[in-house]
Amino acid sequence: VQLQASGGGLVQPGGSLRLSCTASGVSFSYYGMGWFRQVPGKEREFVATISWPGMKTAYADSVKGRFTISRDNTRNTVYLQATSLQPEDTAVYYCARTHLQGGARSESDYHYWGQGTEVTVSS
Repeated sequence: VQLQASGGGLVQPGGSLRLSCTASGVSFSYYGMGWFRQVPGKEREFVATISWPGMKTAYADSVKGRFTISRDNTRNTVYLQATSLQPEDTAVYYCARTHLQGGARSESDYHYWGQGTEVTVSS
């Protein structure tokens, strides 16, 4: 079971990144997916979630209107398009699979996690 996240990096304030997360060895179909983020010393926080097959999405208030979650079910991949990035978006971003088809906001509803990809927003 593997969720491989990628796409992180260093970006200037106001910039954009697209994070990707590809599932292998684990079923992607019929499960909701989510993105979380964590700053060292702080708890991991919810960022966005998407249902199966992708009609429903939900976002944390802090990223609403700036981030977009999507999925390509033919590629077993979920994306997080992050725009208008700010220094407070700096974190390690994790993708995860929930057993709930509609997606979920609670970390406890996720049972498979990727390794994380680091995003640094700095000038």
